[in-house]
Amino acid sequence: MKTTIKTGCLALLTGCLITGAASAQTTVIHAGKLLAMPGETPLSNYSVIIDNGKITAVKQGFVTPDSAKVIDLRNSFVLPGLMDMHVHLQGELGPNNDSDSLRASDADYLVKSIHFAEKTLLAGFTTVRDLGSKPEQIYALRDGIEKGLLTGPRIVAAGSSVAVTGGHGDVDGMNPDILKMRTPETICDGADDCRRATRHAIKYGADVIKITSTGGVLSDTNTGTGQQMADDELKEVVETAHALGRKIASHAHAAAGINAALRAGVDSIEHGSYADKESIKLFKQSGAYLVPTLMAGDTVVDLAKKTTFMSKTIREKAIRVGGDMIKNFTRAHKAGVKIAYGTDSGVSPHGNNGKEALLMHETGMNAQDIIVSATVNSADLIGKSNQLGTIEAGKFADIIATHGSPLKDIKELMDVDFVMKSGIVHKQK
Repeated sequence: MKTTIKTGCLALLTGCLITGAASAQTTVIHAGKLLAMPGETPLSNYSVIIDNGKITAVKQGFVTPDSAKVIDLRNSFVLPGLMDMHVHLQGELGPNNDSDSLRASDADYLVKSIHFAEKTLLAGFTTVRDLGSKPEQIYALRDGIEKGLLTGPRIVAAGSSVAVTGGHGDVDGMNPDILKMRTPETICDGADDCRRATRHAIKYGADVIKITSTGGVLSDTNTGTGQQMADDELKEVVETAHALGRKIASHAHAAAGINAALRAGVDSIEHGSYADKESIKLFKQSGAYLVPTLMAGDTVVDLAKKTTFMSKTIREKAIRVGGDMIKNFTRAHKAGVKIAYGTDSGVSPHGNNGKEALLMHETGMNAQDIIVSATVNSADLIGKSNQLGTIEAGKFADIIATHGSPLKDIKELMDVDFVMKSGIVHKQK
């Protein structure tokens, strides 16, 4: 009798599984123009077939598998989901920033980050690297989105920066008691201590290690933007992170700090404001990416000139460094340095990430190269080229569409009409 019951239950369970598999609906996108492989010529009149969040086929013509749901983008330009390699999802720079940092709870930061994450996704950015946020909250956001509990882009998160005492990435500009209470556990001094800080960050959830090899514009201290992490500290962090399977992103403005970080073996330089001839040589030798964040420079210059909330120290740095970023980026790009797209959103408003493309284009970078930087190159930088960056079988169905071709008018990336992430449609005009 027991055997019969078990057999019946097994048969019922098997039947349910088969029925469930059969009922999973296939989705097919009919694309009038399809940039399946950024860097190559767009295709005309193609179909993208999607099952269980992944692309199963890309076929010529408008095909419709049996029982498939059809998404009609025949009058649109379809391309892979964009990626932003430098964001801070927990806030936005502005006149209320100082009071928020003292009054807002960790829960407040998490709630704001949920809002900003959704704005970012709806702007067409299906994957981001968050390079500096409260660790517990950003990891919870990352995991909640991954589980489908929240709406937002795929997040590669750093948590707190690994930085030296008193340097960019440490807390500043507050009462000493508050400074002591709020100093991150990833602040370090000396090579051994920086090894500890790196391991600590990885233990508690960091997907990538963010370091600050130079000073920064928004540190409220008169310590400049020169090299701050010593060469031995940089080398130890890089070796430790790489040994534990993590890549390194280095905030760096001054040439000395850029070059020291590149010699240490970092995977990307963020900002790179004063990259010199030696920097360009090291970029090419190492294969590291430059993530230019032109929006950050554009934003801080504007805020410094039009508002009064910045301290004198920050305002002076903002006008000087922000004003120099674009011409130095132009030099690096023309020299053949690999570029990955990044905005530093959080300094600039979230959801406006497409403006970086306009600024890059103004420097002379062509539209195709800009899109490559936000897709193929970004996927390579985070080690996910087998999953993201192009529209081909086996990859996640991260797909966006614009009305016109961004290859002809880069401003189209400021007005994305359709957003799909992992096969789920989040926006369709």
